[in-house]
Amino acid sequence: MEKQPEALKIKREIGLIGGISIVSGTMIGSGIFMSPQFVLSYVGSPGASLLVWALSGVLSMFAALCYTELGTIITESGGEVIYIFRTYGSLLAFFATLNLIVLSKPFGLAAMAISISEYAMAPFFPGCAPPQLVVKCAAAGAILLVAIVNCLNVRLAIRVQVVFLIAKVLALSIIAIGGIVAVAQDSSVIVDNLRFENAFVDTGTSLSTFGMAFYQGLWSFAGWYNLNFVTEELKRPEVNLPRAIVFGVSLVTLLYLLVNVSYLSVLTPKELISSNAVAITWGYDKYMIYLYILISYSLAELHADLNCRNKVLGSWGWIMSLAAALSAFGSLNGSLFTGGRIMFVAAREGLLPDILSMAHVRRLTPSTSLIFTTCISLVVIMSGDFETIVNYSSFAGWLFYAITVSGVIYLRIKKPNLHRPYKVFILLPVLVIIASIFLVLAPILDNPQIEYLYVILFLLSGIIVYIPFIHYKVCPGLLTKVTMFLQLFLEVAPAEKNL
Repeated sequence: MEKQPEALKIKREIGLIGGISIVSGTMIGSGIFMSPQFVLSYVGSPGASLLVWALSGVLSMFAALCYTELGTIITESGGEVIYIFRTYGSLLAFFATLNLIVLSKPFGLAAMAISISEYAMAPFFPGCAPPQLVVKCAAAGAILLVAIVNCLNVRLAIRVQVVFLIAKVLALSIIAIGGIVAVAQDSSVIVDNLRFENAFVDTGTSLSTFGMAFYQGLWSFAGWYNLNFVTEELKRPEVNLPRAIVFGVSLVTLLYLLVNVSYLSVLTPKELISSNAVAITWGYDKYMIYLYILISYSLAELHADLNCRNKVLGSWGWIMSLAAALSAFGSLNGSLFTGGRIMFVAAREGLLPDILSMAHVRRLTPSTSLIFTTCISLVVIMSGDFETIVNYSSFAGWLFYAITVSGVIYLRIKKPNLHRPYKVFILLPVLVIIASIFLVLAPILDNPQIEYLYVILFLLSGIIVYIPFIHYKVCPGLLTKVTMFLQLFLEVAPAEKNL
C-alpha cells in the first residue's frame, strides 16, 4: 500500500526563552516612558502613582494566568479568538477577530512603523519635521522588511525578538540603577517624594480619574496575551506557557516599578508631570539620554524635543535616532509575528477565507496571513490620521478580555472534568471581569465621546458579513478560483493543527 504523504504542520520552534521574549518584548514599549507623568497627574501623588503601577501589573498577571489556564486546556494558537470560539461559538469569535485584525493589530503596527520612520528620518531633516510622504514611505518599508523576515523563517524572527528584549531589559535596568546612584549621591532627593507621610499627599478621590490612570498604566502592560496567539508553535506548551507568562509579566512589573522609583528619585512630582517625556528629562539631567533613546519607540511626540537635545549632543544626534529606530524594529517584529497568527487561526476555523489558513509548503510559515496583515497595516499608514481610532478602540479590547476570561468560569461549570495542566484560583477570573467592566465603562462615563459609539457600531456591522458568509457559508465560485490561484502563486497549502 502506498504511503500517504505527511500532512503540512507548523513546527514548534519557540522555546522558553523565545516565549519570554514574546511576552516581555511586546510589553516593554513606549508606555513606561510616556505614561508615568499621566498616571501621576490623574492620581495626584507619588505613592498613589506607584500603587497604580503595581496594581496594573497585578491585574495583567491575573488576566495572563487566566489566559494560561485556557491555553493549557485549548492548546491551539489564536488567543482570545480560539478561546471564545471554543467556549461561546463563532459569532462572538468573529467579533473578536474583527477587532483584532482590523483595529487592534494593524493600527498598532502602523503606529510602531511611523515611530521608526520619524526617528530614522530625523538626522536628515534637522530643525524641522520630515515630510509626511517620506515618513509614510519609510514606515511602509519597515513593515515590509519585518514581514519578509517573518515569512522567511520563524527561528530568525524569534532571534530578532530575543536580541532586542535583552537590549531593552539591560537599558531599563541601568535606568533603575541610575536612580539608586542618584539616591546614594543625595539621599534627601527621594525623601521628599516617597517618604510615607508625604507619598500620598494630594491624592485624588475621583473614581473616574483613577480609572483613567489605570488605563494609562495598563496600556504600558499591553502584550501579556501575545504568547497565547502562537501556542501551537511553543515547545511543551503545558509547561512553557505558564513559565513564560509568569516570568515575563513579573520581570516587566518589577522593571516598571524600579524605573518609576528612579524617576521619582531624580525628579520632583511637579517636574515629572510637566515633562513632555519623563525619561528624556530624567536621562538628560543624568547625562544618560542615550539609554532612553535606545529603548524607546512609538514616541513621535518627542521629535521636537529630540531636535532640541541635538543642540547639546551636536553631531552625535544621528546615532540616537538610529538607535531608537533599531529598537523599535524589534517591537514591530514581535507584534507582526503574533498578529499574523490571528488570521491564520480564524481562517482555519471558517471565520475568514480559507487562503489565510495556509502555510508555505517549504518554510512552514503562515505567509498568507502575514502578507494580509501587512497589507492592512500599509493601508492604515497611507490612509492618513489613525491616532484617534487607536485611542478609542483600546477600550474594546478590555471588553473582549472580559468575555475571554469568563470562559474560565464557564468551562469550570460546564466541563469540570477537562484535563487542566494549569489551574488558577477561581477568584482571579472574577476580579479580572470586574476590572475589565470598570475599564470599559470608565472612559465613557468620564468623558463620553461619539468615537466610542463609532467603534461599537463598526464591530456590530460585522454581522452583515457573518450571516451570509460564515453562518450560511455562501461561497461564490470566484472566491474558489482566486484561492486556487493564490495557492499556486504563493506556494501555500492547508496546514493541520499542531496539538
